[in-house]
Amino acid sequence: MMGERSGSQGRFFYQFDLEERVPADHLLRKIDAVVNLSDLRARLAAHYSHTGRPSIDPELMIRMLLIGYCYGIRSERHLCEEVHLNLAYRWFCRLNLEDMVPDHSTFSKNRHGRFREADILRHVFEATVRTCMEAGLVGGEGFAADASIIRANANRQNSVPGGDDHDWTGGAGGEGPSRPVREYLAGLDDNAAPPKEISLSDPASRLTAAVGKPAFFGWSTNYLIDVKNAVIMDVAATPAIRNAEVDSTKVMIDRVAGRFGVRPKRLIGDTAYGTAEMVAWMVEEKAIAPHVPLWEKGERDDGTFGRSDFVFDSASNTFTCPGGKSLQQYRRNFEHERSGVTKANTRIYRASQADCGSCALNQKCCPGQPRRKVVTSVHEAARDVVRRIRGTPEYLQSRRDRKKVEMLFAHLKRIMKLDRLRLRGSSGAQDEFTLAAAVQNLRKLAKLVTRPPPLALHAA
Repeated sequence: MMGERSGSQGRFFYQFDLEERVPADHLLRKIDAVVNLSDLRARLAAHYSHTGRPSIDPELMIRMLLIGYCYGIRSERHLCEEVHLNLAYRWFCRLNLEDMVPDHSTFSKNRHGRFREADILRHVFEATVRTCMEAGLVGGEGFAADASIIRANANRQNSVPGGDDHDWTGGAGGEGPSRPVREYLAGLDDNAAPPKEISLSDPASRLTAAVGKPAFFGWSTNYLIDVKNAVIMDVAATPAIRNAEVDSTKVMIDRVAGRFGVRPKRLIGDTAYGTAEMVAWMVEEKAIAPHVPLWEKGERDDGTFGRSDFVFDSASNTFTCPGGKSLQQYRRNFEHERSGVTKANTRIYRASQADCGSCALNQKCCPGQPRRKVVTSVHEAARDVVRRIRGTPEYLQSRRDRKKVEMLFAHLKRIMKLDRLRLRGSSGAQDEFTLAAAVQNLRKLAKLVTRPPPLALHAA
């Protein structure tokens, strides 16, 4: 027979244990077992007043932010609503059923103030790295570096040409330049070439585009991971510029060595990290094996001879072409010896025009040109190290290991829904990327380290 709920009078007293309502295998329970935020108050003590009304617990706000990034809740207003309704979120935030959830405005006030002044988000991220190291998840032998572009919170229609002398002193309501504009002006390099376009809302972002797709303003999130378990060792936000991405890797490697005492034996990257300067930095300064494809400009794909078809003789400082002729830097003596190094840090070796004109291989070597020239880098010795590594089993394994950092970026955009930034400016991008990396490390710990306690413990 059909049942009917009896009684319409509500109960006056309820016996409710929030601990029992969160499943033993819930992701937040696993994360709670590995996250340690007990020292936040001590680090932030100097940034709070000793008088006045009690403020919001900083640990509560950090825990709420971790939930937001873990479950792809991009809006802080929506995050407060979800924490108010979700029992597991309340349990993770140490909130009882009667406790009030902080207003969404408190996040922006604390983030732009004491959180950035104390660099607290970086502290939270580095705490996850130390926990991963203590759990044995970090090998320290191989690192991989890569960057992924995230859309900035900026509309291309609200931009000006990069060469314009724009007046940045104004602001909405006469309040002066915004925080992203102030950050942009503080880091402006007058000697650098201006970009094609500059966003008025986030001027430090850069216009970028994939092949065949519309251009947009974006930031690059740069990851340095340990390839043993894809633990993110460091993260950096840079404008979407190739040189800035590569330079950030140097900063991250030095920072990891200084903070955690970990120095990799090999660094894995794509062709962007295979420039002569970057390879020389790895080999000559850091003694790191460069497991990267070389940025080769001398090789050709049109059937003519490439750079590798010419043999270099260090004793005579000359190249020998496939036809047996010599390529030299200079064919006459100078009163003052020249270094032979160009402004681009290269050396140029040229063949004799007479040799090239009478050579039977002319059309396969330098068609349409009077003579052949070969350009080499001053860091060619470091580049030769890459050529010796290339093709070895260790190098091939590194190419497979590089996919681990690409998978982290896919998880960042698809699962955590960080495909467009909400915050502006370099500090806003750094905040978002740092928190996202911390959550990815915590999820890694929850998956590989924590084990759910027996159900009997929760039923007792």
